[in-house]
Amino acid sequence: MSEYLKLLRALYGDRRGVTALEYALIAGVLATVLVTAFTALGTSLSTALSTLASHIPGA
Repeated sequence: MSEYLKLLRALYGDRRGVTALEYALIAGVLATVLVTAFTALGTSLSTALSTLASHIPGA
């Protein structure tokens, strides 16, 4: 049991992976925001181009 507690204390004090985890979370949030923004932009751009094409004769 004592070895288990020593291991737990050592792991609790180890902060080496915290920065990598923070960067991974930031990258995930950024990717979600970009996908959402580009999806909305793509939809509105498609609508605008369709409207423009319908106003051009012979298109």
